[in-house]
Amino acid sequence: MLRMPRRGISTRNFNLMSDKKLQLSVLDQSPIRQGGTARQALLETIELARLTDRLGYSRFWVSEHHNAGSLAGSAPEVLLARLGAETSRIRLGSGGVMLPHYSALKVAENFRLLEALYPGRLDLGIGRAPGTDRLTAHALNPHNQFRDEEFAEQLMDLRAYLHDEVVPDTIHARVKAAPFIDTVPELWLLSSSGQSGLFAAEIGAAFSFAHFINPVGGPDMVRLYRERFKPSAELAAPQANVAIFTFCADTEAKARELADGLALQMLKLEMGDRTPIGPPDAVRNFPLAPEQRARLAYHHQRIISGTPGQVKAKFERLAAAYGVEEVVAVTICYDFQDRLRSYELLAEAFGLQAAEGKAKMAAAH
Repeated sequence: MLRMPRRGISTRNFNLMSDKKLQLSVLDQSPIRQGGTARQALLETIELARLTDRLGYSRFWVSEHHNAGSLAGSAPEVLLARLGAETSRIRLGSGGVMLPHYSALKVAENFRLLEALYPGRLDLGIGRAPGTDRLTAHALNPHNQFRDEEFAEQLMDLRAYLHDEVVPDTIHARVKAAPFIDTVPELWLLSSSGQSGLFAAEIGAAFSFAHFINPVGGPDMVRLYRERFKPSAELAAPQANVAIFTFCADTEAKARELADGLALQMLKLEMGDRTPIGPPDAVRNFPLAPEQRARLAYHHQRIISGTPGQVKAKFERLAAAYGVEEVVAVTICYDFQDRLRSYELLAEAFGLQAAEGKAKMAAAH
């Protein structure tokens, strides 16, 4: 079996979060298992959204990937339209839309339409990474050069379209994003390098750091975002969260098995193997060279796993290190029931209040 050391996350030199209760959210990538189908993966995302809505999670985000045989989510805005109809309370969002592929006007229209359907529940998470290989990125937008200046200009255009800004002597004096509505999706910038955190600070948007992609330097990047944040009409103070691969199981051994499976999947991706995630037996029997075991140790830094009590403690340390009050769990494993169980146990560990209970309390007041 794969046994890799787990490295703790220090809270040294970082501001601790407040006593406010930690919020839990979800990022789901619609993973396709070996022997499974894309349709099956999407139906599982819908079922997971229903479950986490009932359990009391704060947000449910879906990702964007292209030319990927292991992930089914290629169009977040389409999937979100279905998820809104399947849920009643949880915030829904993109984690994220890869803005350089698209027109800022079209992205604004997509999310204003979703906001019109599900007012007060939409998060527009924006990324600037390709979400795919460079050849596929070129096919999506042959004119994209992935320059910071172009991305910054797109962000300013997107924000203007979302807020009906009238900017004299620009296109925004004449062109507006339809439909015309009274509410606005929350704007988030997503990053695994920190650069988008600076963009978020400049325009007064919320910021999400992808620790599940890059486990190094994230707390410093979030702190820099806070220091440079400029208040905007929609966000008076900085708002940030952190996303982490998560496995919560009834036993430590089961959680370790799930974490080993994902760490191996990350290693295989580095080796150019883009096949879907396999069953536990495939993990246990996979031959590893010494240098590959070292890479597995690195990938385990992107994962929090354990029993409910262990995961709760690790989440609290992670949140303290980042100085945030929200952690976004990303769970990818072979067996869908293990995925559902992980979110159930995590909700129990943090005492999340089910949607039915919240409704009863609201009625009582």
